[in-house]
Amino acid sequence: MNTDKVFYWFNEVFFSLIFLYMIIVITVYSLMLIFAFFQLKKDRKLDKLLLDRVNLKAVYSKPVSIIVPAYNEEIGIINTIQSLITLEYPQYEIIVVNDGSKDETLQTVIDVFKMEPIFQTVQQQLPAKEIRGIYRSTLHFNIVLVDKENGGKADALNAGINVSQYPYFCSIDGDSILSSKSLLKVMKPIIASNGRVIAAGGSVRIANGSDIQSGSVLKSVVPNNPVVIMQIIEYLRAFYMGRIALSRFNLLLIISGAFSVFSKEYTVKVGGYNKNTIGEDMELVVRMHSYLLRHNIQKTIEFIPDPVCWTEAPNNLKDLKTQRRRWHQGLLSSLTLNRGMLLNPKYKRIGLISVPYFVFIELIGPIIELLGYLYVILSFTVGDIYLESAVTLFVLFLIYSTVISMFSILLEAWSMSTYPRIRDTLKLLLYSLSEVFWFRPLMVIFRLQGFWYFIRGKNDWGSLKRSGLQK
Repeated sequence: MNTDKVFYWFNEVFFSLIFLYMIIVITVYSLMLIFAFFQLKKDRKLDKLLLDRVNLKAVYSKPVSIIVPAYNEEIGIINTIQSLITLEYPQYEIIVVNDGSKDETLQTVIDVFKMEPIFQTVQQQLPAKEIRGIYRSTLHFNIVLVDKENGGKADALNAGINVSQYPYFCSIDGDSILSSKSLLKVMKPIIASNGRVIAAGGSVRIANGSDIQSGSVLKSVVPNNPVVIMQIIEYLRAFYMGRIALSRFNLLLIISGAFSVFSKEYTVKVGGYNKNTIGEDMELVVRMHSYLLRHNIQKTIEFIPDPVCWTEAPNNLKDLKTQRRRWHQGLLSSLTLNRGMLLNPKYKRIGLISVPYFVFIELIGPIIELLGYLYVILSFTVGDIYLESAVTLFVLFLIYSTVISMFSILLEAWSMSTYPRIRDTLKLLLYSLSEVFWFRPLMVIFRLQGFWYFIRGKNDWGSLKRSGLQK
């Protein structure tokens, strides 16, 4: 009898904790959706064509260095560079950093763009591996190729910053493609704020299955691969819910490393990208917030939903596991390196709201989800008095994943319509119904591996198989 009472008490406490956690998470995400809706509603009223023309006149005073770190990117690097050549921006340079690739990345860029070696004095503002050579295109004078020893993505970005000549730099992955006005739009808050905004990130979209030619996305299409479809849904939820809401209150700790712009001055002041973490993009943003707050500098970091960067997503579970494991490991690494900010009043809203959000919801979320899934399975198995608890939690999981995902899909279709075909939107909505049954549990397992790698001290970035985006 005593054993039954203990078990009953344990069940009540365990269920209550998971229930309370899920209610808090759903409330937070619901508020984010509401904030995102009103922000996008406000943006829809703006004359974007007029704003683009105004911005185009103002950007002459803010030239940008676009840095493309490339390691074994021979399949997609030409598409990426071609998309950058067509950008509607008056003054920019393209710096491709070959990070000791073992494939033909270096020679491919040299051959296609007729690169010739040049002599250039490099100011070593940030630590980076030795540069073996610098080349300039004879076809496009603003394209520079840096060949260096392998040091990782963070090291390649630091090298690119050292070589760059302009006050702002844009980092873009070597397998990504920018829309023609993306750079102009992501620079908008920097231009409009007269330097108050020191970093800005744009939306990232998955290009798998879309019609891409000569570095341009001619037609955006949702593919038939379930793994890719679920990632599209996940991206929409992340960008059109979380980041819009956090950006509104200057609470962003992440702007995508696949497409972001930074002030070179402040990046150098905080020491550049950290080569000792695999989450270098988030860690840089967190360190920037820390620097600004410690020195009482009134600067902000923003997210812009309009600019679009197209990227190739993993099309199989093996590569997806590698990607999500390292993303979560990078999150854990960044938060650990900056753990002094957690609930620290000295860091104001960042320390009291933003960092706790990423720790208690994003970081430990997979642990709570796993416990919740196990509880639901066991409760359904045991039945009797535990069946009601199992059904309650399962409904919460449905709201947490499926319902919020569906609202995010509809929000994007209403505001941006990246995928203009109605059948694509319907396909996303239908697939979101299956999310809680297979995709979310898999993401929990993949993200938990990030904890295991971190505990073991294994900073393995891992490799993803690239198929290329050209169709």
